[in-house]
Amino acid sequence: MRFNIFAKRPDVTFEGAPAVVLTAEQQLRRSVLSCLLWEDEFYEDGLAIADRIAALASAVAPQVTADLAIEARETFKLRHAPLMLLCALTRTGSGTPLVAQTIERVIQRADELTEFLALYWRHGRRPLSKQTKKGLAAAFGKFDAYQLAKYDRDGPVKLRDVLFLVHAKPKDEAQAALWKQVADRTLTAPDTWEVALSGGADKRETFQRLLAEKKLGYLALLRNLRNMDQAGVDEALVKDAILARRGAERVLPFRYVAAARAAPRFEPWLDQALAETVLEGAVFDGRTIILVDVSGSMGARLSARSDLTRMDAAATLASIVPGEVRVFTFSNAVKEVPPRRGMAGIDVVVRSQPHGGTELGKAIEKINALAHDRLIVVTDEQSHDRVPAPKAAKAYMVNVASARNGVGYGPNWVHVDGFSEAVLGFIREHERLTAEVR
Repeated sequence: MRFNIFAKRPDVTFEGAPAVVLTAEQQLRRSVLSCLLWEDEFYEDGLAIADRIAALASAVAPQVTADLAIEARETFKLRHAPLMLLCALTRTGSGTPLVAQTIERVIQRADELTEFLALYWRHGRRPLSKQTKKGLAAAFGKFDAYQLAKYDRDGPVKLRDVLFLVHAKPKDEAQAALWKQVADRTLTAPDTWEVALSGGADKRETFQRLLAEKKLGYLALLRNLRNMDQAGVDEALVKDAILARRGAERVLPFRYVAAARAAPRFEPWLDQALAETVLEGAVFDGRTIILVDVSGSMGARLSARSDLTRMDAAATLASIVPGEVRVFTFSNAVKEVPPRRGMAGIDVVVRSQPHGGTELGKAIEKINALAHDRLIVVTDEQSHDRVPAPKAAKAYMVNVASARNGVGYGPNWVHVDGFSEAVLGFIREHERLTAEVR
C-alpha cells in the first residue's frame, strides 16, 4: 500500500483546469462513491484508487469512515468499496463498538463475509480484532440456509473459515444445525439458475419455473435476458418479471441499459421499468438544464467485463431527471438534444457529438446565457479550461468518476458524487432543507 499520496501537488485536474484543495473527507467521498473497486478508470488505474481510499480512510475520523461505508452500501449500492472502508475501520476504530456495528450493517450478502476477509488479508494474513470478530459473527447470523448455500463457494476463504474464526454463537438449535452444515460443507444446493443449469437442466424450463415461482433475483433477471431470449422463455413471464421490479431497489440505473443492449426485444419493458425511477420522487420545480459530459474520458468502461461506460451512466442519470428539462452535451462543442426519457434519452446523449476534449468552462459560459432555475452537470469533473461560477442559484456538479481532483467545489456549486439515482434524492433533500432554512 502506498501512503505517500499526500505530498504537495499542483491543484489542477488531470486535464489542467484549476482544482480546489479538498479535505481528506472530501477526497475520500469522491474516491469511493463512484468506485467499482480495482477497476481502471480513464485517468487512474484501479490499484492507485484503492490505495488512495485505504490511505484516506486511515486519515479521517472512524465515524466518518463508518458513515461512508454504510452510505456507499445502502444508498449508492456499491459492494466492494464499502468492504475496503471496513478494513480501514478495523484499524482506526480498533477496540470500539463502532467496528462491530458497522461490519454487521454493511455486510448484506453472505459472500461479503468471505470477500471482506480476503480483502483484509490481501497484504498477508493477520489476526482479527475482538470487534472485527464480533461484527462478522453478528453478520453471519443474518443469513438463512438458502443465502449461505448460494454463496458457499470454493475459494481461498470459505464460509466455514469465517465461522471458525469468529466463534459465532447460534441463537437456537435450528441455527446450530445449519451452521454445522456450513462447517461440514453439507448445505443443500440452493434452487438457483446456476445450480439448475450446471446440473444439466433444460434452460427454458428452468428459467420459466424460477420466474413463475418468483425465485429469480432482479439483477439475475437483467443479466440473463439474452439467455432467456435465446432459450425461448415465455415472453409474458419475462415481461411481468421486468415490470414487477422485485428487488430493483438494489439495481443501479445503468443496468437497464446493459440489459436492453444485450436483449433488444425486451427494451420497451426495460424502458418502462427504468422510467419508474422518475416516478419514485417529487418532480423538480422550475426549469432544469442538464449538461452531460460526452468527452473522450467519459468513454472509459465501468469495469473490465462491462460494455457500459461512464458516459452511459451519466446519460442514464440525465434521462431520469423529473420535471421540465433541457438537455445539453459538451465535449469540444456544446449541443442541445431532445429531452427524451429513458433509453431514447440515453441514445440521443451518447450519439450527440464526437467524443473529444473537455471544454467544460466554455460549456458553462454558454449555459449561463440561458434562462433556467437549476443546472445539473454530470461529468468526471475534468476540464481543459477554467470553470466559471454558474448563473443558476441551484447548481449541482455530479461527479461520476473517482479521479483525485475535481472542479465542482466552492460556494457556487453543490458537489455530489455517485452514479446512482441517489444523487437525485440528494438534490431533492438539499433543496427541501434549503427552503426550510429560508
